[in-house]
Amino acid sequence: MITFLSKKSVEIAVTLLGITLISFFIIHLAPGKPTDILTELNPKITPEAREMLEKYYGLDKPIIVQYGLWIKRILKLDFGNSFSTDRRPVMDKIMERIPITLTINAISMVIIFIIAVPIGISSAVRRYSLYDRITTVFVFIGFSVPAFWLALLLMLLFGIHLDILPISGIKSLNYENFSTMDKAADLIKHLILPIFVSSFGGLAGISRYMRSSMLEVVRQDYITTARAKGLSESKIIYGHALRNALLPIITLLGLSVPGLIGGSVIFEQIFGIPGMGQLFYMSVMTRDYPLIMGILTIGAFLTLIGNLLADIGYAVADPRIRRQV
Repeated sequence: MITFLSKKSVEIAVTLLGITLISFFIIHLAPGKPTDILTELNPKITPEAREMLEKYYGLDKPIIVQYGLWIKRILKLDFGNSFSTDRRPVMDKIMERIPITLTINAISMVIIFIIAVPIGISSAVRRYSLYDRITTVFVFIGFSVPAFWLALLLMLLFGIHLDILPISGIKSLNYENFSTMDKAADLIKHLILPIFVSSFGGLAGISRYMRSSMLEVVRQDYITTARAKGLSESKIIYGHALRNALLPIITLLGLSVPGLIGGSVIFEQIFGIPGMGQLFYMSVMTRDYPLIMGILTIGAFLTLIGNLLADIGYAVADPRIRRQV
């Protein structure tokens, strides 16, 4: 296992370097510069002032030199300062947004797996039944409904017509005057709609993956042998089939790790939630290179760590893989 982890660590480092290199060059190939926001709105600005701004931000150097300087900072765990007017450190901005995004996406992930896995198992066990057909329709609806459209409908229904849930932000205006219980209730009310929107599509997808995986496993010879020995159906499904059927779901769980930080640009923008998704959107719109690279690097690192956790999960779930490792 130590050798396995050592090899994976080297692979993660090399892959992460390649991802940052490609991302850095692609971002700089996009039209426009961070200084355009300051210069285009000021007709009196001179070419000399433009050059000074580019030199101030380090944009006058060749792109490979800029990347080298950025890598040196990253090795010190320093993402640099934002190009925005406040010039705050990138890590400070990210750390301010992480808690709310982490909370929403972690709760959504737990809800998805708690509900989707049993739905997928029961659909596979009752294949082609009325229950299976109903869940299939639900899945198609979940895949088909755009997140932004669903969010707008829920805001219209619960926030405007029924007026029972807030539709923007995570706190009420007079939040500081609330008691502790009222503050908790206010936060829960603000999070209900975003969490529902975040969970809806993933719930449908994971349940289908679980159903397909379970159907493939129950056709295996060892399941037929278990039935021939007279084992109960629940023992066969939950004692023998489930562990192997969970392997693809472990992969999806590992790939879901970066989503805990990356958040969702769509629902955070619609609901006005000050999370990582909204921060990433604003950084792209303002061409804030250090902030964009900081978020992309964290997302890439978490994706690679998610893959590593999926490999370790494989080894835990399947003894055959564990022996190979």
